[in-house]
Amino acid sequence: MIPHEIKNLIFDLGGVIINLDVSRTYQEFAHLAGCSIGEVKSKIYEQTFFNDYEKGILSDDEFRTYIRTFLRSQASDDQIDSAWNAMLLDIPKEKYQLLTKLKPEYKVFLLSNTNNIHLQAVNQIVFNDTGHAGLSSYFYKDYYSHLMKMRKPDPEIFQYVLAENDLVAKETYFLDDNLENIQGAKSLEIHTALITSPEMVLSLFA
Repeated sequence: MIPHEIKNLIFDLGGVIINLDVSRTYQEFAHLAGCSIGEVKSKIYEQTFFNDYEKGILSDDEFRTYIRTFLRSQASDDQIDSAWNAMLLDIPKEKYQLLTKLKPEYKVFLLSNTNNIHLQAVNQIVFNDTGHAGLSSYFYKDYYSHLMKMRKPDPEIFQYVLAENDLVAKETYFLDDNLENIQGAKSLEIHTALITSPEMVLSLFA
């Protein structure tokens, strides 16, 4: 149940609004590298360039160059983008319906750690599903880490959203599938829900 004092909702995107399967990207990376999925997974967490890309420090082309070096592959831009986007699945129609229902009742925001390649792909999914150019019509405002030059779980990104919209932390509810991000929001006394399954979002507002 949502606490009665809540006036503002902040949704994460991946794993909360859009379904994800990161293993699909591992599989595609392994294919491009000519190695096992296990080898990709064992090395990918050592890489810092993914966070840099989410912070907008790297351009799309720079990110692709890092991917080629990481995979030791001469894959084309399209091959890299396709592999990178393989993790993005679908947005269930029930999620669109939920956001539409919540918008008159709360100030509803989106706050996502993402990047330009993924955002373009998500916008295409939304357009194919709804005819809208992107998710912005479902939110009071949507925020993306690579455009903000900061990312969750750093408290500054939450402080920015609160300050720009004159939100009170204790009247704000943040939903994310990543525990570190939840802890970042909690440090500012924002109410939180750790989303452990895609269906949980719907049940919270049932």
